[in-house]
Amino acid sequence: MKRIMKLHVIAPMIGMLFLAGCSSHQVAIEKAPPAKYETIGKAKGEGTGSLGLAATAYYFIPMGLNSRSEKAYDNAIASVSGATGLMNVTYQEDWFWWILGTGRTVIITGDAIKEVKE
Repeated sequence: MKRIMKLHVIAPMIGMLFLAGCSSHQVAIEKAPPAKYETIGKAKGEGTGSLGLAATAYYFIPMGLNSRSEKAYDNAIASVSGATGLMNVTYQEDWFWWILGTGRTVIITGDAIKEVKE
């Protein structure tokens, strides 16, 4: 009887531990533009993260997963010389399977802008 009582207490605690283990924060992809700017070209950037290290249907360990959108945005700005931001941003996410996990790639495209100083 004590063993069943322990199972009723321990099983929900383990379940809550797994559910509370991973979290992320909200990410604003397109930042507010400066007061004066000029469009200087098209930009594109990618960022990749993975979920992995378990059986095929149960990938649960995030590896660079939460920062992939920020990496893609930074890479898009870096793809155009002199760019300081992006306008008209589009967000695309693709995934691929590798034996120990899945990869998630974010592709961000947009119009590269440069702040104009007065």
